[in-house]
Amino acid sequence: MDYKIKDINLAEQGRKNIDWAESRMPVMMELRQRFSKEQPLKGQKIAGCLHVTKETAVLVETLIAIGAEVSWSGCNPLSTKDDIAAALAKEGIPIFAWYGMSTEEFYWAIDKVLEFKPTLTLDDGADLIFTVHSKYQELAKEIIGGTEETTTGVHRLRAMDDAGKLLYPIAAVNDAETKSDFDNVYGTGQSTLDGVLRSTNIIIAGKIVVIAGYGHCGKGLAKNASGLGADIIITEVNPIQALKAVMDGFRVMKMDAAAESGDLFITATGMKDILVKRHFDKMKDGAIVCNTGHYDAEINIDDLEELSKEKRELRANNEEYRLKDGRRIYLLAKGRLVNLSAAEGHPSEVMDMSFANQLLSLIYLAKEGKNLEKKVYDIPQEQDESIAELKLALMGHKIDKLTPEQISYKDAYFEGT
Repeated sequence: MDYKIKDINLAEQGRKNIDWAESRMPVMMELRQRFSKEQPLKGQKIAGCLHVTKETAVLVETLIAIGAEVSWSGCNPLSTKDDIAAALAKEGIPIFAWYGMSTEEFYWAIDKVLEFKPTLTLDDGADLIFTVHSKYQELAKEIIGGTEETTTGVHRLRAMDDAGKLLYPIAAVNDAETKSDFDNVYGTGQSTLDGVLRSTNIIIAGKIVVIAGYGHCGKGLAKNASGLGADIIITEVNPIQALKAVMDGFRVMKMDAAAESGDLFITATGMKDILVKRHFDKMKDGAIVCNTGHYDAEINIDDLEELSKEKRELRANNEEYRLKDGRRIYLLAKGRLVNLSAAEGHPSEVMDMSFANQLLSLIYLAKEGKNLEKKVYDIPQEQDESIAELKLALMGHKIDKLTPEQISYKDAYFEGT
């Protein structure tokens, strides 16, 4: 058995959930059918490190259907859906992932995936890529390219690129408009609140919700929470993003001030130490804190532990910290991404476009990766627009097209008023 999962007996339910995701992901199913005859990934070995969800399973099965061999691990210790992992294992896919992995087990799984000796990598958070660069540099000689799914991972890989440290080319899937403007905004905005509600069952209406960060994810969160009746406070370090939040109708202040009034705190920054001791010291009794960024460093749990005299788990993904002065603070999903740890992650409909970008990028890298420099590459605008156009068509929408005369007019700098 070339896999390690929680329970193979969960495979039947996992298969049902994958089938449901397929019914919500028409772009992926269209691309699977389109490329199944061409087999553009034939001969490629793809090592994946990505949240094991029903949507990811659709991507994995599509990669296999168009010719690739695949080996897989989860990209977060608390995001694997065990029924999905079981369904993939039952199909004979080497997969090493289960919910509740320790940090040691998490990196063991990445090591197992890399035993596969991949020619392409697919990552979310860049842990697999960093492992290749730090422990298995000899493998990079056979890797012709990789993809990165998330904001934090792309940021760090661009830093490696700037330092001249990349060993193979990377496609920045996260930065595609059909990924970041949909997955990050609509997906994170909805799924994060889904995780909060599953772990607390609170009402959002009337709550003061403090959102740290007003990037794509923070914007989606603010829009969704506001729509449910919340009073939104934004904290930011970027004056332009903060100004956007003000113009969108939200209050903006420092976290030191927001800590005193917030009912629910959600970090969405990708930065460490967003909530620390001095903030916990100011929070009201009953405050709820959670994170939707990729890593669990945004909430300083050690500081919370130091202030507390006891803790207990009241319900799944909901721990009550009783502070020495009697106040209670509730931490969700152990500070990990609450939308995947406490819920199902983004809806299939938005992952349809994100994973279409993954698929097309891997096909491109398989063909051209050996000719590319060892850099981070943006997704071509043509690919972005083709995915959007296909998604619209499959949803039953049509758009206009410019006439030849309009195209000429657009660039006619000699046209006057």
